[in-house]
Amino acid sequence: MTWVPQSCTLPTAEQPLRIAEFDALFAGALRAVERPAPTSVRLVLDRAADAVARELADREAGCCSFFTFVFDHDAAGRLLMDIAVPEAHADVLEALADRARGAQK
Repeated sequence: MTWVPQSCTLPTAEQPLRIAEFDALFAGALRAVERPAPTSVRLVLDRAADAVARELADREAGCCSFFTFVFDHDAAGRLLMDIAVPEAHADVLEALADRARGAQK
C-alpha cells in the first residue's frame, strides 16, 4: 500500500517524485521510528537533514493538509520530526511509518 492518500492535491504525476524524496530522506538520515500513538509517529533523523526535512514537510503539508509536522532536537542533537494526523487518516500515517521502517538498515 502506498501512503499517498486519495485526498492529496499533489498532481498524480508528481506523487512518485515526492515519495522518492521521502525515501531518500529515510535512506540517508533516518535513525529510528517511534510510534507514541496510532495517530502520531516520531522520526529520529540525523541533524544534517534538518533543512531538507523541514522543506519536504512544508511541501507535504501543502498538498495533504491533514498532516501536522513539528520539529525539535533531542539531547544528542538529533532531529525529531513528529508527524500527526486526525484519526481518519491513521492508516495513511501507518503506511508512511511502514515505509520509513523499511528504509532502516
